[in-house]
Amino acid sequence: MQPTVRQARADDYEDVVAFAEKVWADRPETADYIPDVFREWVESDGSAQRTVVVEADGAAAGVCQAVLLTESEAWFQGIRVDPAHRGEGFGLRMVDRLMDWASERGATVGRNMVFSWNDAGLGQSIAAGFDPLAEFRWAHPEPGGSGETPPADLVVESDPAAAWSYWTDSDARTALSGLALDPEQTWALSELTRERLHALADEQAVFTVKGDGTRGMAARVRETVDPTADETLAEYAVGTWTDLDAAAALFEAVRADAADLGVDGTRVLLPETPRHAAEAAAVRASLADWPDFVLSADLT
Repeated sequence: MQPTVRQARADDYEDVVAFAEKVWADRPETADYIPDVFREWVESDGSAQRTVVVEADGAAAGVCQAVLLTESEAWFQGIRVDPAHRGEGFGLRMVDRLMDWASERGATVGRNMVFSWNDAGLGQSIAAGFDPLAEFRWAHPEPGGSGETPPADLVVESDPAAAWSYWTDSDARTALSGLALDPEQTWALSELTRERLHALADEQAVFTVKGDGTRGMAARVRETVDPTADETLAEYAVGTWTDLDAAAALFEAVRADAADLGVDGTRVLLPETPRHAAEAAAVRASLADWPDFVLSADLT
């Protein structure tokens, strides 16, 4: 029977969980979030979101989702294929169907994120028409204080106008192609705009490091729960700074903010540059073990 791509249904759950648990079987330290979110994905599908599966031999053998983040930006995520069907083009079938779906709804660009160690995912993304775009790494500063006093000549305050001016001329914006964590969709990146940054200052928090001009910025986008670890997190759309002192002040502000929220941990998106990685490590921001890659496809 010819494999077919169709919209996901609630009764696909057991099939999806069964193969999702095998996809990264060689990396037991990496928990897949798909089993935790699949039911919610199916229930929340609508005009701005579509989840599909590939059905083969009467069972779901692949899954993928597309989400419209803005009028022009689509995000593709959760691309998983049953290892028993690798090499049969199932991933390409799903992505192709979802690219058409997103394009028909006005999206002009589609992006996805792949772990840097995921050779199969990177190869599949390239084959599906995505091109490498940007690289980032998570920092996980612990809520509370580092025990070290930030430089006395620096202050951190909420000034979205100054933060925006700093961002527009920063090497971080160039490295990230203007992207930051999306405020609505966890684990998705979209363009950081002036309007969005001002909205985050009103609804969440913006941190601007000042001292002889603006020397760094960050913005919180949400409080969330990590389904793979059962812990509460504060997520920050991006963090960037000019020098080591500014990094120390910025991360100390993030630690204090997270402590005030009462969350268990943090995720701060950083551009994957040697300077940002080294200086974040120097101020004990607890870097993730690997970077992540963002890829982009023209949907016009």
